[in-house]
Amino acid sequence: MIGAQRRAAILDALRRGTVPREGLAAFAVGVDRFETAVDADLAVASTGRGAFKAVRGEYGSGKTFMARWLQERARAAGFATAEVQVSETETPLHRWETVYRRLVERLATSDTAEGALRPSVDGWFYTLEEDVLTEGRIAPDDVAALAAATEVVMERRLATIARTAPAFSAILRAYRRALLVDDAGLAEGLIAWLGGQPNVAAAVKRAAGIKGDLDAFGAMHFLGGLLTILRDSGRSGLVLVLDEAETIQRMRADTREKGLNALRQVLDELDAGRYPGLYLVVTGTTAFFDGPQGVQRLPPLAQRLHTDFATDSRFDNPRAVQVRLQGFDLDALATVGRRVRDLFAEHSAEEGRIRQVVDDGYVADLARGVAGRLGGRAGVAPRLYLRKLVAEVLDRVDQFADFDPRRHYAPTVDEREMTRAERAAAGATDVDDVELDP
Repeated sequence: MIGAQRRAAILDALRRGTVPREGLAAFAVGVDRFETAVDADLAVASTGRGAFKAVRGEYGSGKTFMARWLQERARAAGFATAEVQVSETETPLHRWETVYRRLVERLATSDTAEGALRPSVDGWFYTLEEDVLTEGRIAPDDVAALAAATEVVMERRLATIARTAPAFSAILRAYRRALLVDDAGLAEGLIAWLGGQPNVAAAVKRAAGIKGDLDAFGAMHFLGGLLTILRDSGRSGLVLVLDEAETIQRMRADTREKGLNALRQVLDELDAGRYPGLYLVVTGTTAFFDGPQGVQRLPPLAQRLHTDFATDSRFDNPRAVQVRLQGFDLDALATVGRRVRDLFAEHSAEEGRIRQVVDDGYVADLARGVAGRLGGRAGVAPRLYLRKLVAEVLDRVDQFADFDPRRHYAPTVDEREMTRAERAAAGATDVDDVELDP
């Protein structure tokens, strides 16, 4: 049973029409066939190798849902996770320094929901100190000797990274010294620069002997340093999700080409073993993987990601480099609705009434009603359907004793609450008229 706090977070996200960040297993439908393959990939990454998975599916098929389900599963297995939305203005893939910055901002572990860089660095130094003390050559109360010995171990652990990104170890060295003299301001500034934040004070940079801001080349090496810290501090590795990669298709030609090439470069680095413990997941639409403005524009990348989907989808290989999500039909939509209804009812004082009034038959009727207002396209309906189920039906049944959704509520879909793909579906006169985002 899910706790009250996590239940509230899930329901709040559904009311807003967004994908919850935790507790997804409580109402997940259709991802169970990927469990074994995902766990195998995580096991591979935990041994110090790299892993990669491309997830394809149309709008409403559950790409973001699967990505967050995978991240939650990874955190339970000891991984750190981060999700970065690919964006033309904020996080284009060729600007790896911005991707790295967003990665660090969203870095999460089982202990820290977001912004886990500093706790991870502090935990790493603690681990190094414990390793030094275990050798028995330095007394625990000899602060100076312990600090010096810890720095020697740090340099040894970062030797490979220091050869290509000496600023990474320089920042950590300066950060450690700032902690020893209780200079909190300097320590915070150094961590900010380590996380790729721009506009760090010049005095902070001088303390570490560095200049300027982190660039794309340095950020790619900093990712390797971050992986070293995570693994040395007890984490199994890092799961990095690059979500909505299809936005590359809408970018200028030169930006698109650079983004695709950056993705190819990261995959090359992963295969070369330069990112031990990294599990990279990229999500995108079918058009991104197969269309002329996406992966197919860069043959070396297309060859890497090619997967045969000509066979019946029942026999799709979940171990393949690329997997496809089938999207929702009415039965799947109703199944998710029943699970959300049960989750809502579990901690409600009106549990019996909720289950009676919002019975399985009504949940299925609501699914048909919402999908019908979207051109009969059940695959486009999950977000709006769950939002209306929670905010417009379950909340009212829970609060008003005389509310009966069969008599007092008729589902409506307002254009202002719809996304681009949902508006396209709602305006269609036939299912074949529906156009999804390119």
